[in-house]
Amino acid sequence: MHEILGGLLTLIGPWRCAGCDETKESRAAFCDGCAALLEPVVEPGAVFEYGGPVADAIRRLKYEGRSELGPVLGSLMADHVGRWAGEVEAVVPVPLHWRRRRARGYDQAALLTKPVAKALGARRLLHGLRRVRNTPSQVDLPHGERQRNVAGAFAPWRLHGATRVLLVDDVRTTGATLRAAGEALRAGGVSEVRTFVLAARVLAKPS
Repeated sequence: MHEILGGLLTLIGPWRCAGCDETKESRAAFCDGCAALLEPVVEPGAVFEYGGPVADAIRRLKYEGRSELGPVLGSLMADHVGRWAGEVEAVVPVPLHWRRRRARGYDQAALLTKPVAKALGARRLLHGLRRVRNTPSQVDLPHGERQRNVAGAFAPWRLHGATRVLLVDDVRTTGATLRAAGEALRAGGVSEVRTFVLAARVLAKPS
């Protein structure tokens, strides 16, 4: 329902910048001012460096009920999936636990996958994984605790025989969540797992 309502808001509401939330004339995700602040990540597994307008957009998507931003931000990801054309047969979101999804009303990673799957011509397996433990948020945990926090948190579910999967999430910090989800996919028979996020936190920049 939130996905449908979000789509309607995108069509009939004013176009707003995903970063600053100001109205704008174009359908671009970010206004010119915010777009100038975006930091691209030079790697195949992410689009932007986490911070600035991207961080603000993700916060609105996850914590302010702004489900209409999911397809908008997912479209930015879709622009960068050409490298995987023909190499993946299914797109799987990193799922929320059902309690958190019910409280939020939607799963933000699932919203991101729709434009990505369409661009790849791949199946969108929204139930390919289950989060079987309602783990604490990774945000407040030291880096060394993150892998332990999500160990065994996921289980394969309805993969329908998919063997080459693109695993999608909103943010990557240490990669602990993606690794745990990838292990669950492999346990379910997936042979190739590629990961893709909207934004990656850069923990240490080269001097």
